Amino acid sequence: MSGLTDLPLWAAILVSIFVLAGSAMTLIGALGLLRFRTFYERVHAPTLGASLGTVGVLAASMLFFSVTRERVVVHEVLIFLFITMTTPVTLMLLTRSALYRDRAEGQDDLPDVRSVEDR
Repeated sequence: MSGLTDLPLWAAILVSIFVLAGSAMTLIGALGLLRFRTFYERVHAPTLGASLGTVGVLAASMLFFSVTRERVVVHEVLIFLFITMTTPVTLMLLTRSALYRDRAEGQDDLPDVRSVEDR
């Protein structure tokens, strides 16, 4: 645990801020699951929470390990790229599959996609 004792105060404060900000964003995204009622409303909040929460935690990790190891750590950049590329694609595929299923079942309370496309 020598890395914790070698961390300067300014870095510890910044790491704490990034971790708390990332955790708060993830919590806000999770609370969106409770607030919204339908699948189409619920799918958006956790996606943003996961993406933005990951950014905060990854920034904290990059700062911590860069300061304690005295070199730039870039593993987190790959994680960031993976999360930011796959999360929106997953959101889109889940939403489209649910919309297809709901249309096939003949549900009436579907979001009006045409009004969004005309904008």
